[in-house]
Amino acid sequence: MAGAASAAAQTPSRIGEYKDWGAFSYASGGGKVCYALSVPTTKEPGNVDHGDNFFLVTQRSRQNIAYEPQFMAGYTLKENSKVTVDIDGKPFTLFTKDNSAWVENAAQEPALVAAMKAGTKMTVKATSRRGTATTYQYSLSGVTAALQAIKDCK
Repeated sequence: MAGAASAAAQTPSRIGEYKDWGAFSYASGGGKVCYALSVPTTKEPGNVDHGDNFFLVTQRSRQNIAYEPQFMAGYTLKENSKVTVDIDGKPFTLFTKDNSAWVENAAQEPALVAAMKAGTKMTVKATSRRGTATTYQYSLSGVTAALQAIKDCK
């Protein structure tokens, strides 16, 4: 997971590993940034190059950003497409820009994070710029501990 961290941020420091999730921090011009990150346990379809994919939750206390979920694809996402996140049957919609996606309605961010803490399996569905439909499974084992580790990020 250390390689995943370097792709998500510049010179991160590992806070800790929590089962299938890691917690990291790095210094930014706007203060310290902390995030919990995981990689998919499965990627479909199996016959395409997915690149490096991550799901992360970022904490930027100085910018007043608490627990912002984000999907990062290893490829450019289809313009104006949506990414869907399903946690144990509860769906969330994310908007896309380039290779990333964020919760469409920021007011839903706490609900998504709460579902991640309470859930067991997260499925992310996205469409590449070329039109390839992709599906990723993420384990939620360790996400609560990783989020707790970044709680007091300052």
